[in-house]
Amino acid sequence: MNKHIYITRKIPDAGLQLLKEKGITFDIGKFKIPPTKKQLIKELKKKTYNGMISFLTDTIDKDVFDSCPTMKVCANFSVGFNNIDINEAQKRNIGVSNTPGTSSTAVAEHTVALMLALTTRLVEGDEFIRQGKYKGWDPDIFVGTDMKGKVIGLIGAGQIGTEVAKILHYGFGSKVIYSDVKQSVDLDNIDETKRMETSEVLKQADIVSLHVPLLPSTHHLINKESLATMKKTAFLINTSRGPVVDEKALVFALEKDIIHGAALDVFEFEPKLTKGLTKLPDIILTPHIASARQSARDMMAVLTAKNIISSFETGQVINKIII
Repeated sequence: MNKHIYITRKIPDAGLQLLKEKGITFDIGKFKIPPTKKQLIKELKKKTYNGMISFLTDTIDKDVFDSCPTMKVCANFSVGFNNIDINEAQKRNIGVSNTPGTSSTAVAEHTVALMLALTTRLVEGDEFIRQGKYKGWDPDIFVGTDMKGKVIGLIGAGQIGTEVAKILHYGFGSKVIYSDVKQSVDLDNIDETKRMETSEVLKQADIVSLHVPLLPSTHHLINKESLATMKKTAFLINTSRGPVVDEKALVFALEKDIIHGAALDVFEFEPKLTKGLTKLPDIILTPHIASARQSARDMMAVLTAKNIISSFETGQVINKIII
């Protein structure tokens, strides 16, 4: 095919093999941590590239596009795409793609795992043991709360939210309520599931789980005001994007017992953590690993490669992002 692309960091071999089979050559960045925009620009200027595979941690904007005027496609190795200036790409007729659906099961399972960890106080118990504090069975330590029968509030009813709903409804008998910009046929087919305004979901849910993309309309969707409307016994789960939650407001809410607990897999200023988060006993923090399954990574790599191939063969990516 005589096309050459830049890949900011290595993707699984399943994707690389597809590129090789189509005669697409590539250079892979040797960065051990996400490259800065300056580093990325320096790499792109070294050779003539027809496209690139980027990661969610890469800032792809006007300056980056300027450094690679021959770029025709930018395939994001991620379900999200808030790291890319889509408007700028469209101006230049650069196809931008992502990998929807590849990590739905993994993220849904991680979300439910966080819910269970919160309600069972599992992490607190583990730390208690490791600190040598365990002196024998005590009926009064780390008393949790049942998952069975809880009202689960989903903010966002896409593939991940739908998978979470199915696991909890059929596995735990949970009642599911949700908010989304559009009606979900899949969720509406689950008994007693109801769509309502976000404000009502926040008020009624025992556990609120976030599954929205990061857009101007969802930035700080969870803030001081919205947290104040939640039940005092409620838990908040975020496996979507960090800036959807105002973390300073969340720290305050947990310190003042405005809500009962929270679990975050993504962070507002990632990889930096908001002051106070790690000192809270009623929060669980995981390092953006919700989609970390080999099956998901392989599917992401394959779909990313297919988007690159499709762009070169047809002029269009498969999973085109338009805003």
